[in-house]
Amino acid sequence: MKKIALAALATTMLTSGAMAETVGVSMALFDDNFLTVLRNGIEEYAGTLEGVEIQIEDAQNDVGKQLNQIQNFIASGVDAIVVNPVDTDATEAMSALAEQAGVPLVYVNRQPVNLENLPDNQAFVASNEVDSGTLETQEVCRLLTEAGKTEANILVIMGELSNQAARQRTQDIHDVIATPECSFMKIVDEQTSNWQRTQAADLMTNWLSAGVQFDAVIANNDESAIGAIQAMKAAGVDMASVVVGGVDATQDALAAMQAGDLDVTVFQNASAQGSGSLDAALALARGEAVEREVWVPFELVTPENIGDYLSAN
Repeated sequence: MKKIALAALATTMLTSGAMAETVGVSMALFDDNFLTVLRNGIEEYAGTLEGVEIQIEDAQNDVGKQLNQIQNFIASGVDAIVVNPVDTDATEAMSALAEQAGVPLVYVNRQPVNLENLPDNQAFVASNEVDSGTLETQEVCRLLTEAGKTEANILVIMGELSNQAARQRTQDIHDVIATPECSFMKIVDEQTSNWQRTQAADLMTNWLSAGVQFDAVIANNDESAIGAIQAMKAAGVDMASVVVGGVDATQDALAAMQAGDLDVTVFQNASAQGSGSLDAALALARGEAVEREVWVPFELVTPENIGDYLSAN
């Protein structure tokens, strides 16, 4: 009986070991409000899955460090890898590393430059950036029209120019302004804040010091919008006289909207992107079919529907 019990125990241990799955996760930066929500989405979802372990690393906005993390994940024998890329221009090298090792890889939130040519065991989970800047700018246009503006000067604050999201959101702004109904809007300057609140505040301070006249600020993300708002308030700008838009619908952004400072943002479901990327990674590791592009819809957030999003992130 003892021998049978020991044999059964050994079989159980082997079976549970075989079932255990490990996913390596490399995040571009831990110290970012939106990416923190995304990371928490991965961690919390992993906690609900039996036999799944995750290893999350902070690339600290360093491409070289992120490539090393991917190499280390491969060397340690992970079943799959999830990457939130520091620089989307480096994703071809990341894909090549994973493909050569035969390890499934899923990009999350930031679109790889090689999206059309991803290997069969790689995928991309995010929200379609064509919608983000479009929804934001269309609402800014509507608010300016509602205010009776026939000419409006616009300041654009871009994210990191190495990121596809920043480039696409900025293109969205230009595309909306090119439409007949929004052609009264004119971009007087656009500069990058690298997604950072403090850099956006400095940028706005410089614009104000230079006497730049503007009716609206359209930022690629909420952190940049908040930085601009802080600088304007410090300079005594009447926030009712300017329209400010952002993207992400972070809790800080929603608080700014409740305070009457932020006029529009766009909800990007970071938590759903996180859990979706883990689902895709595990499916690929199990040999299951996964769509190359998995989209989580963007949603417009205004003071009228803010209540629907106060607990979303």
